[in-house]
Amino acid sequence: MHRVIDHPPQRPGGTRWLPATAAALLAALVTTTAAAAAPASTAAPASTAAPAASTGTPGAAPQVRAEPIGGPLLGSHGVIVPAGAPALPRDITARGWLVADLDTGAVLGARDPHGRYLPASTLKTLTALTLLPRLTDRHRLVTATNEDCTVDGTRVGLVPKGRYPVEMLFQCMLMMSGNDCAGALAEAYGGIPQTLAAMNAEATRLHAEDTHAATPSGLDGPHQSSSPYDLALILRQDLALPDFRRYNTTLRSRVPAQPPKYGPYEFANDNSLLRNYPGVLGAKNGFTDDARHTFVAAVQKGDRRLVVTLMHGEQRPVPMWQQAARLIEWGLRVPATATPVGQLVEPGGPTPGRPSGPGQPGAPAPNQAPVTANASTAPNRPRWLPIGLAGTAAAAVLSGMAIRLRRRRQRRGWWQG
Repeated sequence: MHRVIDHPPQRPGGTRWLPATAAALLAALVTTTAAAAAPASTAAPASTAAPAASTGTPGAAPQVRAEPIGGPLLGSHGVIVPAGAPALPRDITARGWLVADLDTGAVLGARDPHGRYLPASTLKTLTALTLLPRLTDRHRLVTATNEDCTVDGTRVGLVPKGRYPVEMLFQCMLMMSGNDCAGALAEAYGGIPQTLAAMNAEATRLHAEDTHAATPSGLDGPHQSSSPYDLALILRQDLALPDFRRYNTTLRSRVPAQPPKYGPYEFANDNSLLRNYPGVLGAKNGFTDDARHTFVAAVQKGDRRLVVTLMHGEQRPVPMWQQAARLIEWGLRVPATATPVGQLVEPGGPTPGRPSGPGQPGAPAPNQAPVTANASTAPNRPRWLPIGLAGTAAAAVLSGMAIRLRRRRQRRGWWQG
């Protein structure tokens, strides 16, 4: 038996308001507010993007699946945990998250696991999974372009016409989330369009159907998305690659000199979980203004190996790496006899139909229907505006619409992927 704690779904990170009349916006806001004031059993609208055909190009959104991959319970927008599971940790700010056993693929708990969010730099795990097997000459020198060197966000400091080994570019991308290095690797494979096509083909092979790559760096792009479930699928496959594990967990590395003007210098791994939590197998953080904070990690403790993914979270009241650690600790306390709420599917082969049935991993035991808890008991429940504030809120939204319509550059700090 499982507990399903429904939450009103949130707008996926990065969705921008479209121009509309003031009357239509006010009516929509009042309708939404009234719906939020309805009993918790009221059905909530889907949080996913509208269906669109996936063509493997940056502008195409992935299709929305009628039945979720990994098991029917994973279609919930709320919190799903096994019956008898310990209480969830406090201060988990992520709108979507998932905890699973890395070896068996059993999903131990989740919130909005198939919700589509902007992945930010956690998408670099897909870039690495795609390019590590293809750029096999790690000593090959790649010439950086001006576009690589001036990309938005975090950069290690490549210089135009500088020549850098493939291995260093992978290290930089996975250790400190260098967007310049991600671009250089994409160019080394044949260009950004070819790399994106390969990344989206890899997502299809993994059955990561919520994922669409529009940039190799994870910077926001048209229809770009992923989900907590898909990021777990991707990281699980990354960890089967020895070079991924080695590059991602290296603490310090070096950018070679570019004579005569530039000397060598060091760069460090920016992932706080790696420095503060024992047994980290791999981890990647991310941030853009619209994606907010994202985080993926895998940890080994004794004979248990767990993977955790978090999307659209905040660094307060506790940093994202600590939220990840708390969910890992929670997962380790889930009884071994608990029935999983879902299953991470294996890559390759035809797209799974009904992902699980009685007696298969991820399926509820026969005659065990999920129990829906009152939403008021759910942790981290979103707060909704009272109806009386609808007019004030509408005015505030209208006044800010022009600002929202302007394309904002992604701002990143050294601690943000």
